[in-house]
Amino acid sequence: MTLGKSLSVGYMSVSCEARLLGLRLPRVLNCDGKSVKMTASEQIWRQAILPIKTTIEQVIQNLDQTAIKIVLVVNETGGLEGTISDGDVRRGLLKGLDMNSPITSIIHHDALVVPPELERELVMQLMVANKIQQIPVVDEQHHVIGLHLWDEMTTSPARSNLMVIMAGGRGTRLSPHTEDCPKPLLSVAGKPMLEHIIERAKREGFSHFVLAIHYLGHMIEEYFGHGERLGVQMDYLRDESPLGTAGARGLMNPLPEAPFVVTNGDVITDIRYGELLDFHTKHTAAATMAVRVHEWQHPFGVVQTQGVEIIGFEEKPIARSHINAGVYGLDPGVLNVLTADEYCDMPTLFERLQAKVQRTVAYPMHEPWLDVGRPDDLELANNRGQSQLAQKHVN
Repeated sequence: MTLGKSLSVGYMSVSCEARLLGLRLPRVLNCDGKSVKMTASEQIWRQAILPIKTTIEQVIQNLDQTAIKIVLVVNETGGLEGTISDGDVRRGLLKGLDMNSPITSIIHHDALVVPPELERELVMQLMVANKIQQIPVVDEQHHVIGLHLWDEMTTSPARSNLMVIMAGGRGTRLSPHTEDCPKPLLSVAGKPMLEHIIERAKREGFSHFVLAIHYLGHMIEEYFGHGERLGVQMDYLRDESPLGTAGARGLMNPLPEAPFVVTNGDVITDIRYGELLDFHTKHTAAATMAVRVHEWQHPFGVVQTQGVEIIGFEEKPIARSHINAGVYGLDPGVLNVLTADEYCDMPTLFERLQAKVQRTVAYPMHEPWLDVGRPDDLELANNRGQSQLAQKHVN
C-alpha cells in the first residue's frame, strides 16, 4: 500500500508474543526505505497488538503494561480480528474461563474502526455516541495503523516547542478596518483573532509564543504584554521593515532548539498544531507546509479542441488543487538559509531548502479553515464564531 507519494507500508514485529509467533505488522517507511521514527503514543498502541493465539493471562498482562484499556487482536497477516477490553476479560472469567484459556471466545469481532482520513471531530462524535474511549484506525487491508484514545484527544501534553505567529502585515485588503487597528487585533466573536489562535494552541500544550510584529505593532504589545493574562510566555520580533512570512525568522535570537510551528496571524482554523508538528518530526522533514484541497468550478461548459476539431465537451468542470494553508512546521536548521533584515516569504524559503536537497513535505489538513484577508472574510469569521458560541451556550 502507498501512503501519499512518499510513504509505504512494510512490516515489523512488535510485542513479545508477536515476535515469538513471527507475526508481522505494519510499519511506516520513508521514500528511502528507512523506518520513520515512532512517536511515544504510537509505541504504546503497537505494544497493545497481540496475535489471536494468545491466552487470557497474556491479555491481562498486556492491559496492565499499556494502561490504555484495550488489546488489538490481529491474525497472522496483521489484519484486525477484533478487540478485547478489561470488561471482556472479566465477563469471560465469570463464565468459567481460566487464565490459560484462549481468547477466541472473548474477542469483540464487531469493533468499531475508522479510516485514517476521518476528521478528529467525527471520531470524537463516534466515541461519545458509542460510549467508548478507543477506536482503532485501519487501512484498506484492515491492518491496524493507529489508535484513537479519548484521553489523548481531549487532553494535550505540555509542549516546549515555540509557536511563531506572523502579525506584522498591514492588512490593506481589509481597509478601512485596519486603518487604526492591526489586522490580528480585529475582533472575531468578541475577541481579537490573534487571541483565538493563541488560546487554541494553548489548549494543545503550547505555552511559548513569539509574535512577529510591524504595522501598529505597539498595539499588539500593549494588548498581550508578555502573556500573563493568558497564562503563556509572549516574546516579540520587531520588524523595522516588512520581511515577509519567512524573513522575520532571521531575527530570532536565540535560535530555537527544537522544531517549531509558524502560522499566519490571520488564519482561523481548527487545525491541530501539535499533530502538524508530530507529522513534521515523524517524516524527518526540514520544513512542513499545511495544505488544503481547494475546489473551483468553471462557470461555463468547456469545449475540448485539437486544432480546429472539437473532440469533446465538459460541463462546468471542477478543478482541484492543494493550496498553502499558512501554517508550517520548521526545523531550527532552516534558519541558516535566512539572513537578518532580508525579505523572504515562505514559498521562497521552501524553494531554497529544496535547492539544498533538504526534505519539504505537505501536511494534508481537513479541518475548518479561513484566511481572513478581506472584509467579507471578516464578516464570515464573525458569523461562524457567533454561531459556535451560541451552540456552546445551548449545549
